[in-house]
Amino acid sequence: MKRVFGIAVVLSLAFVFSSISQAQNPIKVGHIEFNTLIAAMPGVDSVKIKLQKYQGTLSNTLDAMRSEFETKYQEYQQGSAGMSDLIKQTKEKELQDLQGRIDAFNQKAQTDLQAKQQELLQPIIDKAKAAVKDVAKENKYTYVINGIEDVVLYSEASDDIMPLVKKKLGLQ
Repeated sequence: MKRVFGIAVVLSLAFVFSSISQAQNPIKVGHIEFNTLIAAMPGVDSVKIKLQKYQGTLSNTLDAMRSEFETKYQEYQQGSAGMSDLIKQTKEKELQDLQGRIDAFNQKAQTDLQAKQQELLQPIIDKAKAAVKDVAKENKYTYVINGIEDVVLYSEASDDIMPLVKKKLGLQ
């Protein structure tokens, strides 16, 4: 009980001090469409090209696996009438295993593609975040909100800091 009371006192004091602090320093809110900024950054086009090439490699491998499956399935269908039960079971198991490998590869390829995208974009994102942070500090913004559609349902008017961040990054 003492612990709960202590936590309540600490939270109350924090609220009082933050209210006093806010009264002295008015809150200044800005917004930016971060994805638009990222799309304008240098290097994004080369990232897209690298991702398309990587995706093409994965897609080619997946297509080859699917083609192999189709070929084996057609061979199975054409020859199944004359096969013994043991051979049928072996062929069916082979087809099931191949389909399982195709599904596993497809899932792994999607995960790998997302990881590759993150790996390639991270330096660009870090640079953009640093510029936003610098602009916010230079212009004394308390908060900068990502102004993507449907993320902020209501807000008072705020300053769009996109021109300031683009200027900081040398983009126009």
